Amino acid sequence: MDPEEEKRLLDRLARVEGQVRGLRKMLEERRCCEDVLTQLLAARSGLESAGLVVLERHLQECVLDAATVDQATMARVRDTLKLWSRHG
Repeated sequence: MDPEEEKRLLDRLARVEGQVRGLRKMLEERRCCEDVLTQLLAARSGLESAGLVVLERHLQECVLDAATVDQATMARVRDTLKLWSRHG
């Protein structure tokens, strides 16, 4: 993973971490269920997004042989992962 991509992933995880801390505070303050659910969905989305980055990197570096898989195929894999995440 290149340093820029790693920084984006770490930043995304830091946002999720903040959201989870916020969720805990919301529950302690007995905030309304809709607000808590909205924040839960945001945190889940952040984790799923981070997971897709890691999964894509894993496929590219560990599963598929970069020497034999062309860029068009990798683009199709990336598009498939994005499609899956939108409908998962």
